[in-house]
Amino acid sequence: MTNELTVEWLMDALDVLHQRVSTPKLTEPAPNDAQRDALYRAALRAADHGLMQPWRFLVIQGEGLDRMGELLVKAALADKPDLSEKEQHSLRAKPRRAPLIIVAIAACREHPKVPVIEQVVSTGAAVQNMLNAAFAQGIGAFWRTGGPAYHPVVREGLGITGQEELVGFLYLGTPAKTPHPPKSVNPETFFQPWPGK
Repeated sequence: MTNELTVEWLMDALDVLHQRVSTPKLTEPAPNDAQRDALYRAALRAADHGLMQPWRFLVIQGEGLDRMGELLVKAALADKPDLSEKEQHSLRAKPRRAPLIIVAIAACREHPKVPVIEQVVSTGAAVQNMLNAAFAQGIGAFWRTGGPAYHPVVREGLGITGQEELVGFLYLGTPAKTPHPPKSVNPETFFQPWPGK
């Protein structure tokens, strides 16, 4: 009986990994408390050399989304003081593309055996785990970065300091429509034996 349950669970997990797609059109409601807990726990199971837990996450919703929009405008105005009202309005609205945003930050620190790049990759793995956990629960999700992720005004506004790196904005909500199935990809395109013939 145990083996049957294990195989059934494994097939469900593989189906999630093989079928996951991003869902760029999101609406209310945001994930509930139980769903969020599942997302958070999935993040914390990411591959983590040295068990450093080199990450932290900001959870933005409600009024925080509007403040995030103002931060995006502030950053854009620092680069382009004559930014039009239309462009400012568009930037203010961007965080409202989802009812919940999780900002993933690699909280990197010096370690004799774990270079910074591994800590950043580990944080990326945590985001991917949340994407998979979201898909498994029927939650819509997409991962964005773009210029604001690297802008000093945005970094300062979000309290990102020192060696920390903003790895991405994870937008979460209810899919506005049924997502398209993933396109078929041939693994042999990307996996080759080594050494070759």
